[in-house]
Amino acid sequence: MATKSVAKKVRVLTEPDLLKASDKEYMSEEQLAFFRQRLLELRAQLLNNADDTGQHLRENEVTTDPSDRATLEEEYTLELRTRDRERKLLKKIEKSLKMIDDGTYGFCEETGEPIGIPRLLARPTATLSLEAQERRERVQKLYGD
Repeated sequence: MATKSVAKKVRVLTEPDLLKASDKEYMSEEQLAFFRQRLLELRAQLLNNADDTGQHLRENEVTTDPSDRATLEEEYTLELRTRDRERKLLKKIEKSLKMIDDGTYGFCEETGEPIGIPRLLARPTATLSLEAQERRERVQKLYGD
């Protein structure tokens, strides 16, 4: 006797749906699906940017004018710096996706309290509540990294 796998249909939420949800719905299956999709889209966008950068850097523009060469090198440096920030963001996205899988997404790593929907909408890779983040930044400001 063959068994059918039945995929449960998850309702697709919008940002307004998330913002008006009750506290008891926090990190429900639908909310997790929303943030998973948002993170996957962000990851795809960053990977596409990386491909564009690689293509751009392979297009070796040859110029003999020192000013033009300096401008090109500065543009490459800025582009590589941006890609480095995006590479770090990719790591945070992967971490967030794993947290969705293990059920810890949306909760502060320090306090265990909910991070909050508005903060996660603004920064889907957030791992600290606003209060914990502010506390960490104050300590870093006082004592340095």
